[in-house]
Amino acid sequence: MWNSLSIVLIMIGMVFFIAGTLGLLRFPDVYTRLHALTKADNVGLGFLVAGLMLQADSLTTALLLLLIWVLVMLAGAGAGQLVAQAALQRQHPVAKSQDDGRGHD
Repeated sequence: MWNSLSIVLIMIGMVFFIAGTLGLLRFPDVYTRLHALTKADNVGLGFLVAGLMLQADSLTTALLLLLIWVLVMLAGAGAGQLVAQAALQRQHPVAKSQDDGRGHD
């Protein structure tokens, strides 16, 4: 049972990583690409860590995995802020949204 749940969690995490990668490749500007990467990768890593925690030999190993996830989230948030700040300072253009004619703002 635990092995099956672990595999499912890891697979869900991989789907989020793939979605973040697709966002990096497909989105039009640095800001939307950054958003896709930071959100999808943090959630993907969370599922991956949860799946690996179920396979951990001890509570210490599981807590270390959790600590790694927290540190990666903090580092990702800091790096994302720095990249966004640099893009703003260099005045990277923001992609204009496409109006579909339905009157949404």
